[in-house]
Amino acid sequence: MKILVLHRVPYFKIEYHRGMSHDRHDVTYFGTDQALATLPPGLRCDRVSRPGVRPVFEEAREWLAHRPRDFDRIISLSEYELLDAALLREHLGVPGALPAQVVLARDKVLMKQAVGDAGLRVPRFLPLPRFLEGDGPTPWRGRTVLKPHRGASSEDVLVFDSPPLAAAAIREGRTGIARLDAGEGREDFQVEEFVSGPIRHFDGLVQGGEVLVLSASEYVNTCLQYAQGHPLGSFQIGCSDEMRAWVARVLAAVRIEDGSFHLEAIVQDGEPVFLEVGNRVGGADVVAAVELATGVHLPSYELRALLGEPVADMLPEPPAGRRRYGWFAYPGHHLAGGEYLGLEGEAVFRDAPSVVAWNELPVGAPLPGHITYQTGETVLTGIVAGGTPEAVRDWMTGLFDSLSVRTRPAAPALSERVPA
Repeated sequence: MKILVLHRVPYFKIEYHRGMSHDRHDVTYFGTDQALATLPPGLRCDRVSRPGVRPVFEEAREWLAHRPRDFDRIISLSEYELLDAALLREHLGVPGALPAQVVLARDKVLMKQAVGDAGLRVPRFLPLPRFLEGDGPTPWRGRTVLKPHRGASSEDVLVFDSPPLAAAAIREGRTGIARLDAGEGREDFQVEEFVSGPIRHFDGLVQGGEVLVLSASEYVNTCLQYAQGHPLGSFQIGCSDEMRAWVARVLAAVRIEDGSFHLEAIVQDGEPVFLEVGNRVGGADVVAAVELATGVHLPSYELRALLGEPVADMLPEPPAGRRRYGWFAYPGHHLAGGEYLGLEGEAVFRDAPSVVAWNELPVGAPLPGHITYQTGETVLTGIVAGGTPEAVRDWMTGLFDSLSVRTRPAAPALSERVPA
């Protein structure tokens, strides 16, 4: 089989060789030099560099116009390039999900409409232009969330105390979001009611519309708090038959039929309220935590599903002596421009027997200038294990209450210190 991979996610996060044979298939990786540099040197494949200045669909189409090639599958495991892969499939007539299906699991307005139409509860919401043009009151009062249609990592997400305060900040250009304050890009944003309650994420694998793997977790802190500079984590919990059925209904509503999924919901008064879903694996150390608990490496089985291989009978048995796992991440982007000097209060946690992984930024490393959960980029990531969800949660909250990050301003570059 001839396979084109739109390569963006670092190779070690996916480990493509675990899900598709590079000896049996002819695999081409299409990505920027930075992305291609993450491929193992001895991997049997073609590497095609792209400039990375335009959407990958446009650059791939131009490449193939000059060097025509046929492919049996076009794959992307990056949330940011799922739609490009669908556009390229449509352009070349390659099997797989097409744009109308993919956009349903990328656009937060469309997905909420679809889930609501399926009879499931969603936050009340409005596209931003309709919100600003409305003559009467919004369908909700109280706290109001402003967010992009297709954003990730809670970038450009704001919470206001009321709809009028949100509208005033947007109209007066004082949100702090540059393009909105310049009067641009309003069609790319939405507002919704703030729903309170614990936030859960559901991760797993689906093939032919059937949920084959499902792991449920609850967040400690929120993704928005992480964007604001607070630590974030989650711990695995049980999943009832009712919740499994709810997950299946959501996936059917947004037409996620093959591959991995990452679904988020708020539980209010015992009822799940849909937040968003992606046809991809979760970020941070979700993949590793799911594999530890279930034995299933989600990207590997997603690749097999996308290649049309039957997956259900290939799944491994869960590890004996079931344990719960949680992942945690400490941000550094809010301290951008500084150098990392180390942690305080970490010793009792770093050496705890429950710690499965502890990945700390090297002392002296620059702190990231963008929101990232990536090991080697942010201050600290790790995985912890426990016999119960409560044990993992309590360990993590203790960590978050105890740790502090030491930094110093970055040394000026030589050109800044020495006059020209």
